[in-house]
Amino acid sequence: MTLDEIRKAFRERGLKKVKIGGFDIDGLLRGKYVSLEKFLSVAEKGLGFCDVIFGWDIGDVMYDNARPSQTQGAFPDVLARVDLTTMRVTPWEPDTATFLLDFHTLEGAPHPACPRNLLKSVIARAKAQGFSAKFAAEFEFWLFSESPHSVRDKRYAGLQPLSPGMFGYSWLREGQQRDVVHDLMDTMRAFDIDIEALHTETGPGVYEAALRYDETLRAADKAALFKTSVKQVAFHHNLIATFMAKWNAQLPGSSGHLHQSLWTANGETNVFFDPGADGGLSATLRHYVGGQLALMPELTALFSPCVNSYKRYVPGVWAPLNASWGIENRTTAVRAIGGGKTATRVEYRQTAADINPYIAIAANLAAGLHGIQNRIDPGPPIQGNAEKAPGLVALPRSLRAANRALAESKAARELLGEGFVDHYVRTRDWEVRQYERAVTDWELERYFESI
Repeated sequence: MTLDEIRKAFRERGLKKVKIGGFDIDGLLRGKYVSLEKFLSVAEKGLGFCDVIFGWDIGDVMYDNARPSQTQGAFPDVLARVDLTTMRVTPWEPDTATFLLDFHTLEGAPHPACPRNLLKSVIARAKAQGFSAKFAAEFEFWLFSESPHSVRDKRYAGLQPLSPGMFGYSWLREGQQRDVVHDLMDTMRAFDIDIEALHTETGPGVYEAALRYDETLRAADKAALFKTSVKQVAFHHNLIATFMAKWNAQLPGSSGHLHQSLWTANGETNVFFDPGADGGLSATLRHYVGGQLALMPELTALFSPCVNSYKRYVPGVWAPLNASWGIENRTTAVRAIGGGKTATRVEYRQTAADINPYIAIAANLAAGLHGIQNRIDPGPPIQGNAEKAPGLVALPRSLRAANRALAESKAARELLGEGFVDHYVRTRDWEVRQYERAVTDWELERYFESI
């Protein structure tokens, strides 16, 4: 939309406020309200935004090893540019328009710590290679009859789930919770985030939502906004949602799989489909998967960004433990799906619901393009349970190990940029050190009296 069209939309829809924001390294949407007058004055030229959003961790604590700028802690403004194509009207604030921001240096260069900029750079690389891509995210998340205050008062223990029991694909539970289920679907649709399917998963109060595919940047915007919006809708029903990869050791983890396909630059032909190939899976698809498998261990920290992410990597729950691929095989890290000329795609299954969608999609696409450019053979698809398949490369089992592999990866720095990788590695190093200093409930219960 042009600025004139936006002015017209403001008048016609009775919009009185604007909310602008951008996503940080951890996928938190950081933003603020601005008046209509302020928004219209900065919509084209941009506005100043404190660079502390790239100097904070997920708990608003300053990193001791990473500076978003070179000012040694002076916290100057960066330039935030409004992406006018991202306009939405907030369903739960119907007089408020929302826009997403991209962050730049004051000189106008893309800010190296901005995840949306990272994805844009990989999309540009795909275009240069003659491709466009489509992505779709599916997230598992848990709902609790709790509030932001009650979960803290309970120290995150003894929480009451929205519904009890292990009821995967339960028509009954979905109907019993129709108010929140219908609100989720209706609100997301009104917010330009189409849910193709929503159902209960196995576990108390857990749901899975499959988002409709879209071109790469819009798909990432929708995935990132979906996570924030679910929490907003839940709050209005006196619920709280979590997208943690593994919130309870006795229950399944929360996946965040990424479906993806590669197309010609004009978006007309799915290059993953070849009617003359085995299963309709083209050589391009196989090379794309080959690149993902080759770089999977060294890019794991980008796909599994939290200490908690690695608690999901346990046998027997369809969370991949090695770099593997298969055809319609849900035990592998990458699942190839034959769906003819429009739906042939790959599903990246290493990722959990705790991903930053921009970073995970950028790393997915970059690794796949790397595989095509270098014609990397993924080897034969795995038959049967990939956990028991011999000769496969194991994935890192801790954030420390994964971050070390990323820091040492020449491919990551080449594909994603030195500035981004260096900043990201420093933030994950900080995250690991905060965890290593913590005294957990498990340690107290195990050692307090007995040791």
